[in-house]
Amino acid sequence: MAIDYDQEVAEFEWDVPAEYDLPSVIESHAADFGDRVAIRFLSGTGGRNERTYADLHDDANRFANAFADLGVEKGDRVMHLLPRHPDVFSIQIGALAVGAVLVPCSSMLTAEDLTFRAEDCAATTIVCHDSLTEMVDPIVENTPIERVIVLGGARRPPENRVDSVTDRADTDPGEWHSYSELVADRDTDFAGPDLDAETYMTINYTSGTTGNPKPVAHRHRWMHCFNRINSPYWWGIDEETDLEDELLWATTGTGWAKWFWSPVGVALTAGATQLLYGGEFDPDRFLTLLEDEEVTKLCAVPTQYRMFAQTDLSNYDLALTDLLSAGEPLNREPIDAMGEAFDLTPRDGYGQTETVALVTNYPGIDVKPGSMGRPAPGMETTVVDDEGDEVADDEIGEVAVPVGNPGLFDGYYERPDLDEQTFGGEFYRTGDLASRDEEGFLFFEGRADDIIVSAGYRIGPFEVEDALVDHEAVAEAAAVASPQEERGQVVKAYIVLAEGYDGSEELTDEIQAFVKERTAPYKYPRRIEYVSELPKTSSGKTRRIELREREEERYGDD
Repeated sequence: MAIDYDQEVAEFEWDVPAEYDLPSVIESHAADFGDRVAIRFLSGTGGRNERTYADLHDDANRFANAFADLGVEKGDRVMHLLPRHPDVFSIQIGALAVGAVLVPCSSMLTAEDLTFRAEDCAATTIVCHDSLTEMVDPIVENTPIERVIVLGGARRPPENRVDSVTDRADTDPGEWHSYSELVADRDTDFAGPDLDAETYMTINYTSGTTGNPKPVAHRHRWMHCFNRINSPYWWGIDEETDLEDELLWATTGTGWAKWFWSPVGVALTAGATQLLYGGEFDPDRFLTLLEDEEVTKLCAVPTQYRMFAQTDLSNYDLALTDLLSAGEPLNREPIDAMGEAFDLTPRDGYGQTETVALVTNYPGIDVKPGSMGRPAPGMETTVVDDEGDEVADDEIGEVAVPVGNPGLFDGYYERPDLDEQTFGGEFYRTGDLASRDEEGFLFFEGRADDIIVSAGYRIGPFEVEDALVDHEAVAEAAAVASPQEERGQVVKAYIVLAEGYDGSEELTDEIQAFVKERTAPYKYPRRIEYVSELPKTSSGKTRRIELREREEERYGDD
């Protein structure tokens, strides 16, 4: 599939069906091709399990009936804390069928994080995996959570154990239920409340680098927008794609918005077959799975591609036709490695928890290393200055989308103060900085507060980091502003060295000279510090704010 970009932009029109909702989509898939495999699950220990679209529909309805008997109603918030597991989709769709609002949570969160989410959105229910019940135990007593449903086992506090479904009126707060017991012998027909495109679907909390995470609320139309944007303009899936020949694999976890970006918003809405792997990441294991399962389209994060690049890729014969990358910009090294080994170029896609894909390297594009691609048709993504005016080519500005675009979220859950701040102007401003070249390609420059202003020059950290990691001695790098009296700020690089290298003045000089050859000379890191690791958010992104604070403490009074 190749995209005629200019034609797609010119002809694109939004047409969100008023009656759209995800459970109805799955019901339609079950009726049209119920025997098609929806989920091919592989456990970390070698187990295999497959679910067809008919299975998915029936399992979701069983859970919806159990949920309704427990008293879960339309609008109730349901947290879930689940690993990649074959029942995750039926749990999510079953909860949505009763009109509940999903609140995804990651196993990387703390009890404090979970407590905040439960209290902030007044969640009444949490569905967790047996292996994660210890994360839930501390939060139930002092939060609005009324019931806990455990998947994959029956481990729960003995004094609260419930062996069968009880009427809501007889259910004490904090009761624990077994998922398998709840759905056993349940009816596969379910008559739930009316749902439509404007029914609330999820509250995804942003990870943020400062302050409490924000409750990003999406309605069911989010899934339709993924199908209109992410599927054709990133994954290369449209109405002409023969899904019988495709196997999709997005390596994300269930607690992130990316789960809805691809496994739900693309694979399920399109009716494709997708691979779900329950094991931990290992580059050779993942490459072996790609080969053995004959995956055709892979979406992974840059860190995984970087680790692939350090593996002998010539050992693998893959059926891949598309490589996708998301989460942060992808450096040249893994792009070159995948191209040389498989004649495929990973295609970046850019967006946020609050959006669908705003910028993509669409099928058939001539990928420019380091570029996020071009604005997705229909999204009207642009780059603006502080006054909201579009910046000139090669100037740094903030990525923005006109307020009211269907691909944007619907506001923050019960936070009108944040809504007014976010949607009060002409644009939704992402907080991400980018530059645009003369061909309309966008290049990520960092978060708005990550920009480095040195002697009047505005420097985005990614270009510096991209040059740094091209050096054979550099495994990871983060560039931040460091206060300096003469220039105001200078570029400071925190570097994790590759195995076999030690920090020295000679290596610092070499790295600085290396960067000068690959960027404008004023962008090179005047200060370099070697560290064993970089601080990361729970979603794996570098916490530059923490590094900036170190620099402020060290040099702020200079």
